[in-house]
Amino acid sequence: MTSTLTEKAIVFVKELFKGNSNGHDAAHTLRVFRSAMRIAQAEPGCDREIVALAALLHDADDHKLFQTQNNANARSFLRENHVPEDRIEQICAVINSVSFSRNHAGVPDSLEGKIVQDADRLDAVGAVGIARTFAYGGQHDRPLDESVQHFHDKLLLLKDRMNTQTAKALAESRHAFLESFLEELDAELNDTQP
Repeated sequence: MTSTLTEKAIVFVKELFKGNSNGHDAAHTLRVFRSAMRIAQAEPGCDREIVALAALLHDADDHKLFQTQNNANARSFLRENHVPEDRIEQICAVINSVSFSRNHAGVPDSLEGKIVQDADRLDAVGAVGIARTFAYGGQHDRPLDESVQHFHDKLLLLKDRMNTQTAKALAESRHAFLESFLEELDAELNDTQP
């Protein structure tokens, strides 16, 4: 994997997500990238370049953020950087297999897809997942109870939907933190003491 291409992708996503503060920003992308590379270290059969580029570009065409078709932002970046078309197709296939809202319980076909999906899902649980949920909810005028419902509809399901052993281990403590947070939140919201 060329570190130059990875560095260019980092610059690209930082510019692409400039000004975004709804939890799908450059900081999220970089956390997913770091987690994906950590998981990839434990998966010797994976193509690390595809993992890196798919992780960095996984939200470049997210339907919640952009009105693009067929991974246009990701493809544009990859073509401008002379990535061969067959590699672009592999990277886009991974990107398209990651989304929870589009795939729910779907498991990616490739090891690279499983790694990037796990990395993205790890960023939705634990303390960061809590912060991102409320950042997104606030930006979209979602009431507190709807944001809390999101934990039950999605976040609490993720621990059991991890693909790799590394992600399963990391998800355990983050899931426990989510449960602890929700218990405390429920207690505070329902506190009837004067």
